Amino acid sequence: MNCANGASGIFPLLHSIGRMSLCSSSALTHLDSTGRTSQVDVSAKATTVRRAIAACRVTLPRNVFDLLKENKLKKGDALNTARVAGIQASKQTALLIPLCHQINLERTTVELILDEQKSCVKITSTVACTGKTGVEMEALTACSVAALCIYDMCKAASYDIRVEDLRLLAKTGGRSNFHRADKDDI
Repeated sequence: MNCANGASGIFPLLHSIGRMSLCSSSALTHLDSTGRTSQVDVSAKATTVRRAIAACRVTLPRNVFDLLKENKLKKGDALNTARVAGIQASKQTALLIPLCHQINLERTTVELILDEQKSCVKITSTVACTGKTGVEMEALTACSVAALCIYDMCKAASYDIRVEDLRLLAKTGGRSNFHRADKDDI
């Protein structure tokens, strides 16, 4: 895609502080008519049940994975702490991501599964509400913060920890639905 200013690429280039150059795409819903970022107006949207599922993985050195599995980390129960941190984070998304709407969430679940073979923690979050805007960012935020909590609680044993493959697996209830074909391969 070519922009009016001669730049090319999928996304507009940062033109100046607070402004973006406009390309011939209407895909960027967070830009107003002058190119400034703005929160999307959802006042005319229908209220529907919205759901989103996100996932990521935290890969650990084997010795750290074993400490986590045996609940022998110095900071305590990392899995339960990360689960609660993810749930709390989903409710704070609008404070963390500037253009997200404040949403009354009706359910957030965070599941952490130990994968012995891959020496990792698989994290999945599911978020639901009845509202006018989706909950994808809330699900992604829940996974991200749960993963960061695992990192924080394990870093005393090793810094060789990787947070990987954060992605949206599914969303329903809005203008478009989405289901990732490879969602079982976290």
